[in-house]
Amino acid sequence: MAPRILIADDQVHVVEALQLLLKNEGFIFESANSPRAVVEAVQERDFDVLLLDLNYARDTTSGTEGLELLSRIRELDSSLPVVLMTAWASLDIAIEAMQNGGRDFVQKPWDNDKLLGSLRRHAEEGRVLREKKQELKEAREIQQRLLPTELPELPGCDIQAFWQPANEVGGDYFDVIPLNDTAAALCIADVSGKGLPAALLMSNTQASLRAFAQTMKRPAQVCGHLNRVVSENSRAGRFTTLFYGVLDFNDRTLRYTNAGHVPPMVVRQNGEVIRLSDGGTVLGIFPDAAYEERQVTLEPGDRLVLLTDGITEAENAGGEEFGEDRLTRLLVENRRLPADELKRVLLDAVASFAAHGFQDDATLVIVDYSGDE
Repeated sequence: MAPRILIADDQVHVVEALQLLLKNEGFIFESANSPRAVVEAVQERDFDVLLLDLNYARDTTSGTEGLELLSRIRELDSSLPVVLMTAWASLDIAIEAMQNGGRDFVQKPWDNDKLLGSLRRHAEEGRVLREKKQELKEAREIQQRLLPTELPELPGCDIQAFWQPANEVGGDYFDVIPLNDTAAALCIADVSGKGLPAALLMSNTQASLRAFAQTMKRPAQVCGHLNRVVSENSRAGRFTTLFYGVLDFNDRTLRYTNAGHVPPMVVRQNGEVIRLSDGGTVLGIFPDAAYEERQVTLEPGDRLVLLTDGITEAENAGGEEFGEDRLTRLLVENRRLPADELKRVLLDAVASFAAHGFQDDATLVIVDYSGDE
């Protein structure tokens, strides 16, 4: 298929000359003569390359308007290659343009062979990037389908969850699995690393865990079998942290095993905080590792909070982490809020604290336990 080029220039004679050149070389092209028209075209249609003039009516020599437009285009589609043109080329403008995401810089009047070579090269690179981007988009959709689309209604529980990968896909996982009329499993996990490799391992872990949860009653047993599966499927150095618990509605207990995961917290109505840290080592390093389990009794009004380290390790501009202490204070101060409001307060606090949002995959699960049948 012929490369599709968007020509962004407000000078009619330049556009006509470029159209003639591209037509003779078999390119498909479209033109836009203002920043607004460029943005609309990129939003509505797909192009292989954007050939972008840096100067428009508002500012004809400095290139500032074109650089602002370049930043906007990068926000809309970071995989679209942009080749920049200007009759007022300078080394400073060229450097800034390339730092802002431009792939190449051409000065008017242009050399036809060099311009065509640049467009062909970047069109091919852009297609590869778009294919990868589409693959990651599809992988994200698949991963989202592996997570609970609707959290099940459990007796005496209001459950709220948040999941956000650092990239298109990630290594965080959570689940709520009804086991029978009187019990349900709660779990949260985090594969080391980010991106597609972590997501692939997590999808395998999720499938295995769901199978084990239906056939094994003891959390320690589930973790032991899951550890062997993860060890077989992980490359050297990659591991998974996991918290797995079984909530019994009749006796109001949570039996759990923590395999090296950020300790979930039970926050009592009186402000007491219980960290659920016992269990054993991370999954995937020692195939024959043994796991223990503990039990905690839940009381009406308790809040059970499960999370991954993407929450506590979010950093501010100074490199300081949000941290478990700050999180704990927020939980205690807001312990009487319903689960949905508590989730909003926590996420707003992290967003206000962090300089650039979450730097890692981030997952949060809050269980508001009333104990009502």
